[in-house]
Amino acid sequence: MANYLDERQRAELARAASHWLWRSELPTWLLIAVVYAAWFGVAANASRLGLPLACVLLTLCTTWYLSLQHELLHGHPTPLPWLNALLGAAPLGVWLPYGLYRRWHLQHHEAELTHPDRDPESYFLYAVDWQAAGPAMRRLYAVRNTLAGRVLLQPAFSIFAIAADAWTKLQAGDWRDVPMWLAHLLALAWLLAWLQTSCGMPVWLMLAGVAYPALSLSAIRSFHEHRATDSHAARSVINDAGLAWRLLFLNNNYHLVHHDLPSVPWFALAWVYRRRADDYLARNDGFLVRGYGEWLVRYALRAAAPVAHPLFHGPSGRTPYRSRPYGEA
Repeated sequence: MANYLDERQRAELARAASHWLWRSELPTWLLIAVVYAAWFGVAANASRLGLPLACVLLTLCTTWYLSLQHELLHGHPTPLPWLNALLGAAPLGVWLPYGLYRRWHLQHHEAELTHPDRDPESYFLYAVDWQAAGPAMRRLYAVRNTLAGRVLLQPAFSIFAIAADAWTKLQAGDWRDVPMWLAHLLALAWLLAWLQTSCGMPVWLMLAGVAYPALSLSAIRSFHEHRATDSHAARSVINDAGLAWRLLFLNNNYHLVHHDLPSVPWFALAWVYRRRADDYLARNDGFLVRGYGEWLVRYALRAAAPVAHPLFHGPSGRTPYRSRPYGEA
């Protein structure tokens, strides 16, 4: 348990974790059933709903599924990684096998947050790599640090980086991820064929009208979740978002709480934060935003942070593309 908690807070958290609801993870089991039922229910009725409405609903369901995958990789609802992997292996998010997402995201939790090399979900570059990127790429990177740019461009960055990572490993003779990719692509091929033949949804529409927008929607949650500052705790935001956003993102908007206590299930994060909100805001130096609308007002077309990291300086020559699966999480 986190060492910044005092004895009373540790005891309180231990009592909460012993409650049957927490121990059984019943809300997470129900969530799994609801997410899958919603996704396949919408898909199966796409023709009746009309493809435009079906795309909107499937985008929401896919975003919700990506949030669920994040819970699964953190050990919910079971402590068995293989079972959680089975629960999250469906290729509904399209672009990335669950196993790779799990590997990269757990590295993010172990890394020095925002570090251009050590954090696989950092949006920062070393200053030398920023300068070496060239005028066009520097412009793209800068636009990506606006909310509009993050929503529109980040999915393309992520897809390119995922493909580049796989290709680079193959060129280097590293075949360890091939079985994972083959299983993912085979399942994805079956899913896309079913959508087209049984649901009337063409492959191109699933990719461009659902899978890409789902990454865009997830990018809203991850926008400016981590900032460059000396204090590690002050790097993670508390976003006190509304109920609909909290449900869609499974309370990951309370991001400092999640990084402090990644074993706390999604349905308890808000409770943990409310019990000691003042402590959290003191620890992260008041890095608080009151909902995603505040980000929209402040950073719709203005960069929330520089691209060149102001604290970390390293060697040049690093490829300035990172996987950032589904945005920072």
